[in-house]
Amino acid sequence: MAADDPGVEHRDPLYFGYYAQLQHQQNMLQDTVRTSTYRSAILLNGPHSFKDKVVMDVGAGSGILSYFAAQAGAQHVYAVEASNMAKKMERVVKNARDDKNAFMKDKITVVNAKIETPNLPIPQVDTIVSEPIGVLLFHERMLESYVYARDHYLKPGGALFPSKGNIILAPFTDAGLWTETMGKARFWEQTNFYNVDLSALYAEAKTEMFSMPVVGHFNPNLLMTTPTTMDHYPVDFSTVTVEELKDMTLPIHWTTDYTGIMHGVAGWFDLTFAAPPYDASTLAQLSDEQKAQLAGTTIEMSTSPSADRTHWQQARFLFREPLAVNATQQIYGWMRCVVNEMRSYTIYCEVALDQSLVSDPTTIDTARDDDDDHVFVTRAPHQPLVRRAVWQLHEQTYNYNYNPDVPQLDNPSEYNCLYQPDTILDSYQDMQ
Repeated sequence: MAADDPGVEHRDPLYFGYYAQLQHQQNMLQDTVRTSTYRSAILLNGPHSFKDKVVMDVGAGSGILSYFAAQAGAQHVYAVEASNMAKKMERVVKNARDDKNAFMKDKITVVNAKIETPNLPIPQVDTIVSEPIGVLLFHERMLESYVYARDHYLKPGGALFPSKGNIILAPFTDAGLWTETMGKARFWEQTNFYNVDLSALYAEAKTEMFSMPVVGHFNPNLLMTTPTTMDHYPVDFSTVTVEELKDMTLPIHWTTDYTGIMHGVAGWFDLTFAAPPYDASTLAQLSDEQKAQLAGTTIEMSTSPSADRTHWQQARFLFREPLAVNATQQIYGWMRCVVNEMRSYTIYCEVALDQSLVSDPTTIDTARDDDDDHVFVTRAPHQPLVRRAVWQLHEQTYNYNYNPDVPQLDNPSEYNCLYQPDTILDSYQDMQ
């Protein structure tokens, strides 16, 4: 199946209207991890990538990254923002004078347009900075604009901040969350709601409730594996193409640490901020002095459930039918993410406890049946060792039952119905 190319223009008024509001910009600015990480990356790389450089800020929003670039000594910054937030940013820029925001005086040009607009009054730039990130890295499809800017405005060998992203997936258990979601669907199972039979909508309600990703922080002790770099799906912003971003398949291969019930797949992302060069061959040609100058300038940020909280939080994708797994068992599969017309992605997923049962993600049927359910799920024969699911990334629901800032009891894994194998328990006894 080749990914369709649904445009996003019809969503622009709603999308840009949202980001033109100060309250939403404030929410992102007050994300201390996000804002301080960007500032550290820009100032730390100031001598190499910002000082006396021409910089572009793509999707500038409040303008905070443009201001940081000016603080780092940029020769000039082009702040490209399509929403009416550009007019508010311009007021800050025009109000700069010797005794207030002097660092940005005559340094920033605000361009109120989409970066894809032809013939913008922007030269080739040395550095592009942007915050094009959504839930699970790619929600809202702003990464496509980041890559477009790279292809059309960045000088050869120019710098990108951020330079790379990693998507991380892991199996999780959460009987409470699954039961809560099922409870929402069961409302429509009633046959006598004020003397009205609603049960004809039950199947559709279950499909809808379980197709909604659950966004929110969760206890990392609910993960059934310990993610490693082998579980990372890398997205290199210096080389990825717009077409590649429209249809991505993330391979799955986990070894479970516990015996328990897998209720779905959890996902989050990491970001890397590094100065060029980004290709190994050019990096190898640098002199020792050049390498020394770049040493210690790379900044990383994680949105994992074990890291400091961010406004992106994490996403969890629930199966309609949980899957029982045993400790040390292998889980195989894939998650295929295809762009849709809602400025987001439709996500297809298959996991299996037997590798031979995993289907080819490039051949899946994306059609819907008469009940508006995905035939990829409904027409596949039931197999005890396989689970299939489809989620709409734009139809997010939220769960705030867990607050990572509140100290948690360090309970053993069995409190979460996760059971370690006897071999692990025996090794603990041998150590005593």
